[in-house]
Amino acid sequence: MNQVCVDAGLVIKLLTPEEDSSLAEVLFSQWRDDGTSMIAPAFAPAEVDSVLRKKVLRGYISQKVADEAFRLACQLPIAIDNDTNYRKRAWEIATRFQLPTVYDAIYLALAEANRCEFWTADQTLYDKVKGELTFVKFLKS
Repeated sequence: MNQVCVDAGLVIKLLTPEEDSSLAEVLFSQWRDDGTSMIAPAFAPAEVDSVLRKKVLRGYISQKVADEAFRLACQLPIAIDNDTNYRKRAWEIATRFQLPTVYDAIYLALAEANRCEFWTADQTLYDKVKGELTFVKFLKS
C-alpha cells in the first residue's frame, strides 16, 4: 500500500474554496481510488482547525462553511502519528534549510522516517527544499 504525508495547507485547500482547491480534490480522489493512505503529525488537526477559525474571523469564509469544513476534516482518513521522536531530525531539517518554523520540518521528518512522499500546498517551503528532498511534492507540480 502506498502512503503519503499531507500538510494542513493541502487539507485546507480540499476543505474550503481556495485557488487550486480543484487540484487538491483531484489529488485526494486519486489517493482514495488507488488505496493510498495518508499520515500527518499529531498537531496537524489543530493546525487545520486553527486555519478554519482564522478564515472565519478574517471574513474569508462563513461560519456555516467552516462548520461543514470542520465536519469533513474530522472524517478524513488521515492517520495521526503521535510519535515525538521526530523533534531532533525536524530541528536539523529546519536549520539546514533555514525554515522559520519547526512544525513544517516535522512534516518533512515524518515523511522521511516513513519513506513516503510529503505533499504540500506551501510554495515557499517547497522551493526551499525541492533541490535536496526529492520526496517533497508540490500541489501544482
